[in-house]
Amino acid sequence: MDGILSLLTFGVPFVVLIVVVVTISVMFRRVVSTNMVHIVQSRRKTSPYGTGQGVGNVYYRWPSWVPFFGVTVIALPVSNFDISLKGYEAYDKDRVPFMVDVVAFFRINDTARAAQRVSSIEELKAQLQQIVQGAVRKVLASALIDTIMLERAQFGAQFTEEVREQLKEWGTEPVKSMELMDIRDSHDSKVISNIMAKKTSHIEMESRTEVAKNMKTAEMAEIDAKQAVEVRQQEAAEAVGQRTAEKDKAVGIAQQQSRQEVLSQEKTTQERDMDVKRVQQVKMAEIEKDKQVVAAQQGKQTTVIKAEGDLESRKKEAEGVQVLGEARAAAEKAMQLAPVQAQITLAKEIGENEGYQKYLVQIEAVKAHIQVGSKQAEALQKADIKVIANTGNATDGVKNVMDLFSSKGGTELSAMLEALAQTPLGEATLKAFGVSPNGSKPNGSGQN
Repeated sequence: MDGILSLLTFGVPFVVLIVVVVTISVMFRRVVSTNMVHIVQSRRKTSPYGTGQGVGNVYYRWPSWVPFFGVTVIALPVSNFDISLKGYEAYDKDRVPFMVDVVAFFRINDTARAAQRVSSIEELKAQLQQIVQGAVRKVLASALIDTIMLERAQFGAQFTEEVREQLKEWGTEPVKSMELMDIRDSHDSKVISNIMAKKTSHIEMESRTEVAKNMKTAEMAEIDAKQAVEVRQQEAAEAVGQRTAEKDKAVGIAQQQSRQEVLSQEKTTQERDMDVKRVQQVKMAEIEKDKQVVAAQQGKQTTVIKAEGDLESRKKEAEGVQVLGEARAAAEKAMQLAPVQAQITLAKEIGENEGYQKYLVQIEAVKAHIQVGSKQAEALQKADIKVIANTGNATDGVKNVMDLFSSKGGTELSAMLEALAQTPLGEATLKAFGVSPNGSKPNGSGQN
């Protein structure tokens, strides 16, 4: 009994001490939630506690004033958080003022680095908001307001790329591209309103244009439909017409074929009838031919007999005529040969009688002189030439004048003129007749 009392007396303070230690430990024990990371800074080291961390997610948060065991803690979320810019005033490339709403989503990927930069998530958000504002201001100032309004998604991506490298210094990273939520006019500015009005009118124009196009398309569709119906009706009518024509054609062809068959049969019948008639005609012709042959033979024999009789009669007549002609020819020959024989006899006599021959020659010469003298007298009478014959008789004188018209007379006349030109009187005489001594006419005379 005394032992129990002594134990109780000694153990009460110990138990109280244990209870106090346990109570204090429970009070300062911390279990980090799944979406948070606690950066615990002790006297010797800094350790992150949380889900997936190497040191676990349980630690004791002793007050920093406790010697050796005191720590400081920075609680940072590892879940996504957003930073919003509401009504942020910005300027475009031409310094046109406007207001934008931007939303960015980040998360802490390096809690140790983030803990080195900030002491709380609120401080981190404030610094990140300044970074986002700077990026937004820089990117928007390099573009025109029309482009910014039309390409919001593109500018959100540019905002994100502008802050990506800077976020690494704060141990954070973007979860997705920033979003340019809204663009509106700033105070006392109507730029956005005017652009919106212009866009609205453009949209209305496009809408009306599209409506007009749709109406046109509808009308064209109706016209095409009517045209298609008409075409189908025409095609149907054409098909009916073609079928009717084909039917009529088939009926006509059948009728023609039937008629041709009938005509063919008629032709066959007529050909057979003609063959029969031809055979009959051939037979009749052969009979007639035989008759004519017989008659011709009879006529031939009769003609031959008659011709033979005529020939014999003609021969007799010809023989009589020949005898008569020979007699007449002999008589006429005798009559024609009589003068020839007389001339032959005369020529033979003349050839042998020289005196008779001279007599005949003289007679012929006299006849020739008579003819020549007559012709000379006629020529002299027409030429009006006077012939003075101082030697011989008149006949010789005429004969010498006629020599003027011969080559001999011309030569003698030329010789006479040449001799006459050698004397002064003869030369003067020739000049009086217009003849120069050398035989040519002087210039200017004797020319018409």
